[in-house]
Amino acid sequence: MKNPISGFYKKSKQEKIDWLRKHYFQQDEDTLSVLASYWHSDAEVQALHDEFIENTVSNFFLPLGIAPNFKINDKLLAIPMAIEESSVVAAASNAAKFWLERGGFKTEVISSTKNGQIHISYFGNPHTLFDFFETYQSQLMASIEEIQKNMKARGGGLLSLSLIDSHKELEGYYQLHATFETLDAMGANFINSCLETIAECFENLAKHHPEFVKQGTFPFVEMSILSNYVPECLVRAEVSCELSKLEEAALSGEEFARRLVRAVQIAEVEPRRAVTHNKGIMNGVDAVVLATGNDFRAIEAGVHAYACKDGKYASLTHAEIKEGVFRFWIEIPLALGTVGGLTSLHPMVRFSLGLLGNPTARELMEITAVAGLAQNFAALRSLVTTGIQKGHMKMHLANILNQLGANDIQKEQATLYFENQTISVKAVEEFLNKHK
Repeated sequence: MKNPISGFYKKSKQEKIDWLRKHYFQQDEDTLSVLASYWHSDAEVQALHDEFIENTVSNFFLPLGIAPNFKINDKLLAIPMAIEESSVVAAASNAAKFWLERGGFKTEVISSTKNGQIHISYFGNPHTLFDFFETYQSQLMASIEEIQKNMKARGGGLLSLSLIDSHKELEGYYQLHATFETLDAMGANFINSCLETIAECFENLAKHHPEFVKQGTFPFVEMSILSNYVPECLVRAEVSCELSKLEEAALSGEEFARRLVRAVQIAEVEPRRAVTHNKGIMNGVDAVVLATGNDFRAIEAGVHAYACKDGKYASLTHAEIKEGVFRFWIEIPLALGTVGGLTSLHPMVRFSLGLLGNPTARELMEITAVAGLAQNFAALRSLVTTGIQKGHMKMHLANILNQLGANDIQKEQATLYFENQTISVKAVEEFLNKHK
């Protein structure tokens, strides 16, 4: 049994690797040698990466691909995507080209506010708590003036503060719900700093409030934290065209559109299908979120919660045929930032944002929503025509060939052979055995 270690974070990178060698890889030097091979050749860049997180021993690479030909609000963009799944960038690119010739993508930021809560326990008279809040609401909001000075100068800051009674859901539970506009910043640190300052002011005022003193029962703050559920930070992206322009894979425009709409309807009513349907959307969304240095875990949590907003997990995209026109759209919450965090530190994030023309947070919301919509369209297009595996496995062929140790000549031969053949690991293995 291995012994626990204290102070691991204090060790140098080499000392951490030596510890791994001693305790986990005594018989496997090759495994550890790969760590150094993934260090950046520029020591300054590597030092920067080492400080992003604690206990760094190496870098974990993901491919950064480019999906060109995205026409968004009549502006042509190439979208950066960081992802390991083989078919995602190709699918996004195909969808972009498909809609490039049919008017492109239209987007709109519906709202951009974010929120956080101060979670309170109070077991006294609710009216006393609400009277207290009404008396001191302005003072509580004013307590963060210094913190939000710069944010307010740019047009953002705290928008509202309300007291919510949740004691029917949980005995003694109340919350101060705060709404913020953080402009081009994702705003997590700003929001949390504001909430903690308001919470401190709240508790200090409550200690001396006559009614609480008289009752001998005081409200106290359990925790203060932003929420990653941001249904008010909402963006819409859509495509549309006449049915006559939708002919696809020997299908008439009417039949192709009917199949697409039906596929979406199934995902709207069947959660098992909706989860996979929405996962495909997030293939596109997460790839852009990662490439631009944003928090894909926060986005995932918020988006999937939004998929349940009507009481049942359902599709994030919608489709309809109306008066001879096919329309396909998505509305999702995306709390993104283009300043702060990794946006100015990570070289590849700077590249990605530069490629997109250094967008505002609202523009990045639109671009990211388009990537999700495009990914979903590409998946549905395959599902209702040739099936998902034909295109997916074609893109996966390179990974299979590398996994089986094929040389360059074998790769070229296999690529030609499998152009019109069913691809599987077994089939590729048999092909390689015949072409040694």
